[in-house]
Amino acid sequence: MSPEISRRQVLSSALGAAAAGLVVPRGLAAQSDSQSAPLVVKQHAVSPNDRIGVGIIGCGRRNSQLWAGVGGQGSPPKEAKIVAVADLNTRRAAAWGAYHKCPYFDDYRKLLERKDVDVVVYATPEHWHYLPCIHAAQAGKDMYGEQPLTHAIREGRVMIEAVRKYGRIFQTGEQQRSNPKTRKAAELILNGRIGKVQRVIAYNYPSPFESNFPAQPVPETLNWDRWCGPNEVVPYNVNLYLSRVPYEPEHVYTPEPAEQTAVGPGWMSFRPYSGGELLNWGCHGLSMVQWSLGMDKSGPVEVWVEPAQKLEKFVQDLPGKRDHGDAVGLHPVINYRYANGVVVTLSSLNPRVGGGATFIGDKGEITIIRGSYECKPKGLDKDPLPPNAIRLYESDNHMQNFYDCVRSRKDPIMKIENAHRVATLCHLGNIARWLGRRLEWDPEKEIFPHDEEANTYLDIPRRKGYELPAKV
Repeated sequence: MSPEISRRQVLSSALGAAAAGLVVPRGLAAQSDSQSAPLVVKQHAVSPNDRIGVGIIGCGRRNSQLWAGVGGQGSPPKEAKIVAVADLNTRRAAAWGAYHKCPYFDDYRKLLERKDVDVVVYATPEHWHYLPCIHAAQAGKDMYGEQPLTHAIREGRVMIEAVRKYGRIFQTGEQQRSNPKTRKAAELILNGRIGKVQRVIAYNYPSPFESNFPAQPVPETLNWDRWCGPNEVVPYNVNLYLSRVPYEPEHVYTPEPAEQTAVGPGWMSFRPYSGGELLNWGCHGLSMVQWSLGMDKSGPVEVWVEPAQKLEKFVQDLPGKRDHGDAVGLHPVINYRYANGVVVTLSSLNPRVGGGATFIGDKGEITIIRGSYECKPKGLDKDPLPPNAIRLYESDNHMQNFYDCVRSRKDPIMKIENAHRVATLCHLGNIARWLGRRLEWDPEKEIFPHDEEANTYLDIPRRKGYELPAKV
């Protein structure tokens, strides 16, 4: 967080600006003729017989998993082919380009200019989610974007506006919604099988902490200034650059020696690049909460922490395990209250519910576990639901659902609005911890009513050239 830019200043400038379109980030035009040249919008739908050209943004571990069908999201269909890749590290991009026999770029906007790219799949650090989404929508590309959707609440509403304005398909990488077992559990809860839901106990995901790692030489193939994105540029350190360390090898890219010996938490634990595990894993578990409570179009009306105290600040100065930072980030405990009276508490330390939650009703309990569920009493799920029961969107293959929707132009199972509501729930938890007090939340206006201090946390400070646009 830049000490030179206050939250109040960034909100008054970024949210009050009357910009007619997106401000193109500085330094992103290494292979472009003009930094401010508008993207050419290509409004079209892929015909049923066309091959689908895929552009990859972020040539790292997660995109490698997505393309290989690892983690339950399903593999891309055979008619989908990678036709271009982009990464801020040209060594990574070149390795992917060679493997897939396609062009590679260090500037994803050049990838978006290509007519053979129909869809993009981006798996980048959280602070680099909003710009690829907005730019891809402007370029007429459909998108599969990784969770969490956003790095700040305000980003989500602008991303939705861009996707809808340009008629794009957006699937969020929350593959649990395409799991038949978790869908059945959610339907049981929605249809009253456990009676009236009284409370929900979810996993106590830790919030992010700070880093102050010593400077290391920046790899020649990496544009570190760009990697820092909207944040102030800090000294490079491999333990900050990697998502998680030790880095999990992939079949396309062989880590450099420094990456193979890294020992730190990685950017996923640190502000201002991530919302910590509350965003990284919380977006999966709290997605099940929103889904099972029927709250995809809304959210809580109140959030508070117990005890009512601010999250203790922890700065990791030297690379090492993230255990201490995560332990600090667990306190205080977060509570949410919905308008119907249901209270969700993030207090469980059982990792089995890390991808779900325990729903407690007046007739029983259902615990959603990642990819499955358990009932109490047993047999609660034995009888089938009646013909007039509430039914949820059916999808058994998350990635295939995306490509099917690219052809049909129907919304996928985890459309961008749903992802925004889930990410907002996670952000609210972090904000409550940072402020250490009870907060009222308006899920329709997406503001903290009559709370100027809390509203300064709706967005983050952004460097010049990386502003969030007032209009798309």
